[in-house]
Amino acid sequence: MQSSQQHTTEQPASLNKPVFIAASAFITLLLIFTVINPDMANTVFSTMQQSVVDNGSWFYVLTVAVILLVVVFIGISEYGDIRLGPDHAKPEFSILTWLSMLFAAGMGIGLMFFGVAEPLMHFMAPPTETPNTVEAVKEAMKTTFFHWGLHAWAIYAIVALVLGYYAFRHQLPLTLRSTLYPLIGDKIYGWQGHVVDALAVTATIFGISTSLGLGASQINAGLNFVFDIPKSTAMQIGIMTGVVALAIVSVMTGLEKGIRRLSETNMIMAVVLLGFILIAGPTVFLLQAYLQNTGAYLSDIVRNTFNLFAYQKTDWIGGWTIFYWGWWLAWAPFVGLFIARISFGRTLREFVLGVLMIPTAFTLLWMTVFGNAAIELVFTEGFTELANMVKEDSAVALFVFLDHFPFSSIISVIALVMVIIFFVTSCDSGAMVVDMLCSHGRNDTPLWQRVYWAIAVGLVAAILLYAGGLGALQTMTIVAALPFSIILLIAITGLIKSLRIEKHKRDSLQITAVQTAVVEHDKPWKERLSELVTFPNKKAVSGYMIRNVYPALHEIREEFAEQQYNASLDISDTHVALEVEFSGQNNFIYAVYLTKTRQPDIPVSTEETLDSDEGQTYYRAEVHLAEGGQDYDIMGWSKDGVINDVLDHFQKHQHFLHLLK
Repeated sequence: MQSSQQHTTEQPASLNKPVFIAASAFITLLLIFTVINPDMANTVFSTMQQSVVDNGSWFYVLTVAVILLVVVFIGISEYGDIRLGPDHAKPEFSILTWLSMLFAAGMGIGLMFFGVAEPLMHFMAPPTETPNTVEAVKEAMKTTFFHWGLHAWAIYAIVALVLGYYAFRHQLPLTLRSTLYPLIGDKIYGWQGHVVDALAVTATIFGISTSLGLGASQINAGLNFVFDIPKSTAMQIGIMTGVVALAIVSVMTGLEKGIRRLSETNMIMAVVLLGFILIAGPTVFLLQAYLQNTGAYLSDIVRNTFNLFAYQKTDWIGGWTIFYWGWWLAWAPFVGLFIARISFGRTLREFVLGVLMIPTAFTLLWMTVFGNAAIELVFTEGFTELANMVKEDSAVALFVFLDHFPFSSIISVIALVMVIIFFVTSCDSGAMVVDMLCSHGRNDTPLWQRVYWAIAVGLVAAILLYAGGLGALQTMTIVAALPFSIILLIAITGLIKSLRIEKHKRDSLQITAVQTAVVEHDKPWKERLSELVTFPNKKAVSGYMIRNVYPALHEIREEFAEQQYNASLDISDTHVALEVEFSGQNNFIYAVYLTKTRQPDIPVSTEETLDSDEGQTYYRAEVHLAEGGQDYDIMGWSKDGVINDVLDHFQKHQHFLHLLK
């Protein structure tokens, strides 16, 4: 296990000025170029994108395939028990809250925009089948599943895994620079790291801005369809202003109340809307279609993953699959960092299940209910107006579709509110992520920084919408995914290497060390029993650590120094820690923490020892290693007993170093 104590001894300033200034300047210059000459910008970026599709499509396909395999492997392997954080870490959010937030950031708005439109597009122009046939229906749903299923969520998951692992397990900054740690080590704190974070800020700002601009068109289309409010650029800029204002309010309330509450609200509304369409539509058919679509998707997943249409003269893959892979990869730094931020304390297996499997199942259900129901309206009931609307303006497709159902006015308003909330959460979480990138990965930053970035997103989107440069920046975002893919593959290699080291560490902890002396067992049994059934207060455990733990670790440190080892003690009111340095940063750490915990539900022999002012709680002297808390208490052990426990763990650490050879 790598020890990163040097990264936490000194708190950095809240604002990383090189990243903040460089990103702001680069965004301004790129904005000026796009606004002054949007046609040239569009031509340049489109040419770059076409070059990437023509020459690099195989690389995108291979990269995404590797990512999916690695994520699934981590989830089912023995590495799955490792936590995103110390061994004693607990998740910060409940399962439902966690899923709601990651879903809102990762896919929410895309499903609202494309849930009806994309299946119909594939139905009318499938990649290989004859349009407007039963076979076209099957291929349309299978293709939609392929673009919105496991591959997309695997891209988000791997970025979040890499960032969360190094940030929470090794105390590196929760920023994109940490993905380069396996490659360049502590140089991530130099200019190389500043460049990576500044580029990530730029990509995130323009990515969210282009989506905000496109989303404003959908909101405007919905307002026009439901309330007959005219569609115009001025109206869309006004909508963006309102969304940014709501995002600023959410930013001011923080992650706990802002993004969390909005995400939970939208998740409830999404389930209600999904349930309504499922019940009001052809229910049995949709349930049958969901199972059949899923089976067809899974049965063809390997062939579709590697299908480059190499033997067919078609531009379809560049306009769809490669575009999607590039778009997910371009969004991965933003969404991945946000998912990592909210996933502290999860095991890797729980993380993969929550980020890969559950959202994919819900996404595919959504696409089936909305997509198959929309195709059914066109193919079986002859509602061709919906197909025509998708061709003319896909932004209004959802509202035209909902108009066919009972209570259409109410349902359309609910859908409109959902679109707005999804964009507010995207803007809010985007501002939080960018702020973290500019603040050494910290989230406890001054309010003005988060508000600054929320306003920046809206301002950039409004300027680009007015100048007609949204398409150019969207294209640029896709092109930027290529270098990020290379960095990500390097980061994946480093992650697997680090997880392998974790495995060796765990194996070393399983060996049985020789107990040279267990002095506690020489005590009279009644004295030992009295200690076992007593629940000491803070004062008692603090006194014990001063009397026994500190002298024990001090003596060991002195002896290590005699043996020519570089050993140090870290002492505070809450812990005493011994660290013995080894080359390669695999340092040995043994610490004892003063830990508050709840009293177990067993009779208490000495009630007065509890902290009466804090309810049924007591304190423990818990052992921590480099990996985190080991969940056992040494309160009452003699000094020699503590020394022997240290030596046992040191012997296991030596075995761990042997396994690394």
